[in-house]
Amino acid sequence: MLFLINWLETHQLPCFYKHYLGIDCPGCGMQTAFIFLLKGQLYSSILAYPPLIPTLLMLAYLILHLSINFKKGAVVLKISFIFTVVIMVLNYIIKLLTV
Repeated sequence: MLFLINWLETHQLPCFYKHYLGIDCPGCGMQTAFIFLLKGQLYSSILAYPPLIPTLLMLAYLILHLSINFKKGAVVLKISFIFTVVIMVLNYIIKLLTV
């Protein structure tokens, strides 16, 4: 696991949006937050990119729904998608306003 974390830290993808436009993209911080999460630093992960955990939970539920086919799975996925997008947009707006 330590090898994976070290590899991810040294091979983070650059943000082309930030490189060419000079401002953060809506996903800036996701890689760093994921690395913090792998290290067990939950608070740092949430500070780096708050939508990461809802996104991961939504993806995990999607995989379970595709395997098990929950009765109300599609409704839960729609609600969790909307919730996650709202968090992403709010996070992006806050980033832009606090720069």
